[in-house]
Amino acid sequence: MNDLYDATGEKRWYVAHTYSGYENKVKTNLEKIVENRGLHDVIVDIRIPVETYKDVETGKEVEEKVYPSYVLVKMVMTDETWHVVRNISGVTGFVGPGSKPTALTDAEVAAMGIEVSEAKEVVSFNVGDTVEIKDGALKGTKGVLKEISEDLKKVTVIANMFGRDTPFELDSKDIKLADK
Repeated sequence: MNDLYDATGEKRWYVAHTYSGYENKVKTNLEKIVENRGLHDVIVDIRIPVETYKDVETGKEVEEKVYPSYVLVKMVMTDETWHVVRNISGVTGFVGPGSKPTALTDAEVAAMGIEVSEAKEVVSFNVGDTVEIKDGALKGTKGVLKEISEDLKKVTVIANMFGRDTPFELDSKDIKLADK
């Protein structure tokens, strides 16, 4: 099994295949094993991707598994972690050729929406700055930056439209500091 070992020690996402309907049981059992054996530093995240939607007939929110029979595990691949995951009741193996697990690429992780890059976005403006909208129907409109979301992706700009101050929620990439 030594060919499984990731010499870089990098935490990557791997996909474990499970029996149908065993996803939650596998996730719960794996979380218990990580807790009991103190493996937090090598098995860092376990996910079952789900989509939530509202049932038209009942009006209740329903969760549906995006990838039934699969559990995503972010871990450092070593002999020990391979055995821990592989030997959980309900796991049939890892996704990859033969018995060698293949890590998801960064593009696959991004496309699945599993995790957002850990690098924080940087913005070059502050609340109260005069900004100009760079894109869309309001391109060229100037306003005052009123609010920046915690994740720095959305901003609220107050612009004067038809003689009234009007708030617009925009992507932070769609504004720039206005020329003075």
